[in-house]
Amino acid sequence: MPIDSIWSYAPELGPAQGQDLDLTGYTVVASDGTIGHVDRQADHHSMRHLVVDTGVWVFGRSLLVPVGVITAVDTGERRITVSCTRAEVKAAPRFRTDSETMDPGYLTAVGEYYRGLPGPVR
Repeated sequence: MPIDSIWSYAPELGPAQGQDLDLTGYTVVASDGTIGHVDRQADHHSMRHLVVDTGVWVFGRSLLVPVGVITAVDTGERRITVSCTRAEVKAAPRFRTDSETMDPGYLTAVGEYYRGLPGPVR
């Protein structure tokens, strides 16, 4: 995956289904099941990402997911599909505090992790 694509919506999602749409509350689904719901979306340092509330699945933890792993947005169902598995998302660098969404070092580590996963390259 090109270095910046992990932080950008796929062109085929279009502005109506990506950058200009409030995804808060959407269900996030991996290739093998539900991850959680979008708590908020952010764009710090041109690194667009979602903070996903996992509920009880990961002991109430939130996870940070770069928008480049989104493969589909269903506005009718309010559902986002990502290209990774639940285990891959769970194994990503741990998200602990809101300040990390503004930390370029943390975001870089997250981007490197997701770029290293097998999956569709765009």
